[in-house]
Amino acid sequence: MSIFGKVRAKAEELLGRAEQVYGESHGDAAAAVAGEAHLLEAEAEAEAEEEAAERQGDRRDDDGLAGAR
Repeated sequence: MSIFGKVRAKAEELLGRAEQVYGESHGDAAAAVAGEAHLLEAEAEAEAEEEAAERQGDRRDDDGLAGAR
């Protein structure tokens, strides 16, 4: 996962958590649920990107040092 992907995922998590806390503190159940859903979505997206990066790293057998044939 690139640095921008990590930053984006963290920002999404923080936004979701802020929305959840706002909903809980103001008695707005819809905002609390929406915030929790946003948080879970961001976490799932981050995990999916990490898994994709791991799979891509496993397939790469070229270290870039060998010349072209």
